[in-house]
Amino acid sequence: MLRMTQEDGDLDSLVRKRIRALRVAQGWSLEELAVRARLSQSTLSRIENGQRRLALDSLVTLARALDTTLDQLVETAADDVVTSPVIDGAHGLMRWPVKGDPGMTVVRQRMTEPPPDNPARMRAHPGREWLVVLSGTAILLLGHRRLRIETNQAAEFPTMMPHAIGAEGGPCEILGIFDRDARRGHQRDSGGGGAGGDGDPQGSDDH
Repeated sequence: MLRMTQEDGDLDSLVRKRIRALRVAQGWSLEELAVRARLSQSTLSRIENGQRRLALDSLVTLARALDTTLDQLVETAADDVVTSPVIDGAHGLMRWPVKGDPGMTVVRQRMTEPPPDNPARMRAHPGREWLVVLSGTAILLLGHRRLRIETNQAAEFPTMMPHAIGAEGGPCEILGIFDRDARRGHQRDSGGGGAGGDGDPQGSDDH
């Protein structure tokens, strides 16, 4: 039996709530999950309601039925839930690493310059990027295309396609998510100092 100590009381409650939340998210009744986990409906009900001890074998089968893992099912809440950004004032950006996926980085940047006129200043590298315009209007140069991205619109694209981004008609602010390859590509391209006037969050900063 997997017995929780007094200190683990919060975890015990969290696991039970997590099981119920995952079941509800799937749109399953108690009966449906019980069938999938090969448990009786009354047993599952008592597990969710705290009337039955959490047995390791039951948790394993429930995790499998809920399409998760035992580790994720009993994962404790992280202490460092709230984090502050790394601020790069020179390039007008903030950067947050994603702890759950060390390969991902979130970047917020304010841009004032239009994208570059010279295609040679567009960048291409392995990876994928996603960005949303928080305010203003951004122009994304992607290969031979010129795309306007308005406030609250998003763009997602493979970065092996030459690309650059800048502002149109005044400052704009974007929030971007970069995978490991995209981040490394921009770090190499910018050489730590940025590309200056192209206004590219993948270029004018150094992420």
